[in-house]
Amino acid sequence: MTALLHLEDIRTYYFVRKGLFGSVPLKAVDGVSLDIDAGETVAIVGESGSGKTTLGRTAIRLLKPVSGKIVFEGEDVTNSDANLKTFRRRAQIIFQDPFTSLNPHMTVEEIINEPMIIHHIDEAEKEIRRSKALRDVRLLPPDEFLPKYPHMLSGGQRQRVGIARSLVLEPVFMVADEPVSMIDASSRVEILLLLGELQKKYGMGIMYITHDIATAKYFTQRIGVMYAGKIVEAGPTSTVLNHPLHPYTVALKEAVPDPDPNNRLRFRNVIPGEPPNPIAPPAGCRFHPRCPHATDKCGGEEPALREIARRRVACHYAETFLAN
Repeated sequence: MTALLHLEDIRTYYFVRKGLFGSVPLKAVDGVSLDIDAGETVAIVGESGSGKTTLGRTAIRLLKPVSGKIVFEGEDVTNSDANLKTFRRRAQIIFQDPFTSLNPHMTVEEIINEPMIIHHIDEAEKEIRRSKALRDVRLLPPDEFLPKYPHMLSGGQRQRVGIARSLVLEPVFMVADEPVSMIDASSRVEILLLLGELQKKYGMGIMYITHDIATAKYFTQRIGVMYAGKIVEAGPTSTVLNHPLHPYTVALKEAVPDPDPNNRLRFRNVIPGEPPNPIAPPAGCRFHPRCPHATDKCGGEEPALREIARRRVACHYAETFLAN
């Protein structure tokens, strides 16, 4: 079966000025391959600076990769600007910050109408879609919210407006870029449950970008762990999180706060050091300068992302961790 979205060896670089006339590539995404099926939610997890947001924006062509291939519904859209408008109608994004992603000078009605105006949806259909989207995100009754401005809404309500704005174009694929990181803790679970319900209702494929590996456990079917622009472990969410085989995945899991007060004094391993400079990443395994298990081989030879125990892992010693 053809994947809804197929990313093949994607490399997305930013070019940073060096000297008066020169520039150097900042390798935000550096050789990532990923498939997402219709009706499936895939988490992309990693620290800040790992490249996950750049990957999401590349997936819907807000950013153009320097190399690689983006195939959507069987059609190569990597360089096809002629079909870009149609593609973006079917592939949408929910931005991280609901405080800056909504125009403060526009009402909720104008915000939700804007994408439909761009895509030439007629007035009668606009009203139907607008009301349906607001009901889907549980901003009820819709007529009460239409004349309001973003500053009149809570953070959770603003994010719901952002979701409704994406829904009116009836997308089949959506990137959710850390959709709950900027809103109150009390609203986070509601928003994640809402996205899960919408995904099931409409059969969308969702790329869920997050630094919080704990939320991925309850919301996604598969997970890809990113470090320094590369996927280091990927597979079914339960498999990867119940028995991670890459030291970075292990460290992310151990950093999750434990709500049990009996464990408040338990020692937690914190990942030492800082993520590498994406302009000049280390040779070999990019995690090796911070890895407690690193050997000379790790510093000299980059590990391939290979299949082992129902997931793909980029670690020379994955079999050793599997045996433990």
